[in-house]
Amino acid sequence: MTIVFKVSDNLKNKIIDYYKDLRKEKTPPYAIFQAMEEDTTVTLYESGKIMFQGVSADIDANIWIDLEKKLNNRVINLDGTETKVKEKDNSIMELSTIGSDEVGTGDFFGPIVVTATFVSTKDFEFLKNLGVRDSKKIDDKKILEIAPEIMKRIPYVTTILDNKTYNEHHSKNCNMNKLKAILHNKALYELKNKNNFSYAKIVIDEFCSKDNFYKYIEDVPEKVMHITFITKAEDKVLSVACASIISRYTFLRKMDELSDMVHIPLPKGAGTNVDKVAKEINEQYGIDMLKNIAKMNFSNATRL
Repeated sequence: MTIVFKVSDNLKNKIIDYYKDLRKEKTPPYAIFQAMEEDTTVTLYESGKIMFQGVSADIDANIWIDLEKKLNNRVINLDGTETKVKEKDNSIMELSTIGSDEVGTGDFFGPIVVTATFVSTKDFEFLKNLGVRDSKKIDDKKILEIAPEIMKRIPYVTTILDNKTYNEHHSKNCNMNKLKAILHNKALYELKNKNNFSYAKIVIDEFCSKDNFYKYIEDVPEKVMHITFITKAEDKVLSVACASIISRYTFLRKMDELSDMVHIPLPKGAGTNVDKVAKEINEQYGIDMLKNIAKMNFSNATRL
């Protein structure tokens, strides 16, 4: 699938910053950069056009289309025209919800971590006072500070997919989105059955269509159904924001453990700095060590 549309200068700068650690070494002609995020290739051209190619191209493109709408009160149509829109009030933020989010899917080193949390309306003031929001917008120092406070008060379940298991299961028939769907379902199911929570909705930060999500988990015996899928849900739903922070906290701790194991600080992301460290680890420990600490389907491993 391929999706192309034009972005505003305001959004262009945010896109450049977001993909700075995911860029490929080679840049196509007339492009500012080309990056790889999970199963999607993203190319931003000097003209302001951005192209998404891959299995999840529609999901990745829609995230930026939604942000364009929020920033500029407009939608960029696929033919390049603009449509002015009015912001919709999203009242789901004021409900008690169960939500889940993941971390680590765009990082060569480290596991994939999925967390599900239950947040009651009674917890809103506590969380807002802590400054809870999307973990990608909070620096790691702040994450390490507030996550333990959240984990003491907010019910949660965290599921971790280590790199060895990831490499054994990732394939053409079991891509990143399928693995994520299975992990989200597992965390949500375990949390739901942990207590009789009184919630209005179950929310997932949308990474694939609803139909694909349920297709991915069709062979799983214990399923969670009636899920609400929202793009950028970590900015709109406190349970997803908490899940994002706890997942990030767990990921950072796991990265520290892996760094100690190889006696080399492991960088996040999948940029050229990651290639240098991968080469160093390969030379010191061999490819088997990389298979235990990295995602071998990433282009970093191909370049190595």
